[in-house]
Amino acid sequence: MIEQFIRDVLAEDVGRGDLYARVSDVVSVSAKIIAKSDGVLAGEEYLRVLAQMEKFEIVWNKHDGERFVKGEVLMELSGDSHTLLRIERTLLNMLLHASSIATLTRRYVDIITPYGTKLLDTRKTRPMLRNFEKYATRIGGATNHRMGLDDALMLKDTHLKTITHLELFMEEARAKIPFTSKIEIEAESIDMAKKAMEVGADIVMCDNMTPEQLREVVEYKWEHHSGVLLEASGNITLETIEAYAATGVDAISTGSMIHQANWIDLSMKMD
Repeated sequence: MIEQFIRDVLAEDVGRGDLYARVSDVVSVSAKIIAKSDGVLAGEEYLRVLAQMEKFEIVWNKHDGERFVKGEVLMELSGDSHTLLRIERTLLNMLLHASSIATLTRRYVDIITPYGTKLLDTRKTRPMLRNFEKYATRIGGATNHRMGLDDALMLKDTHLKTITHLELFMEEARAKIPFTSKIEIEAESIDMAKKAMEVGADIVMCDNMTPEQLREVVEYKWEHHSGVLLEASGNITLETIEAYAATGVDAISTGSMIHQANWIDLSMKMD
């Protein structure tokens, strides 16, 4: 899967061939990837495959999940000039995209880790980049939520509008979905959260609740349905996430670690 992704990314950039290769001789070269801002590295898994496919060498000074600061040399490359110049943008784009997501993710994780709360990503990913972007959140310290609709049964508000009898639906769902699949129900109110627990949800996603409302749901869970997992979601930001983690909720999900990640600054310099 990673190999095909890299082939597609290279094809997008190289097209019918790098015109520079038509007018230059091949020479042996080396280069460095240098951090021009602080961040958390992600992309190693993909770059290792790229290097194997394109036959160049990487010496790693930083690895996936490690922090770096402006001015550090993250890795050193060596190979022939045509190869390194052809893959430069592909390498940097993958490294920049993944590291930028991992960097923002780590900021969220650092805030909530003292509370024992998990950070979850969402399906709000760019088309055809879900595996790549969820890999980056995982490197940043998040836990992947479901990868797709076949991963778990989630009943969001839109689904619930189509269900007449939730109790009967849950019985049928348990009989038809895989034995290992969980059922998650979205709740926009305290009463709906209680009902979701009562009908047998494995996970209740408390959507757009205040920390005060969420704390009440957490208390109810421990009194009546201690085995249920609670997830908070809905416009949770770096500024507000600590208040949600402090409620005792099991997990907090946010798509912002992907779609709000600003690109950090990295560059390749030839020696």
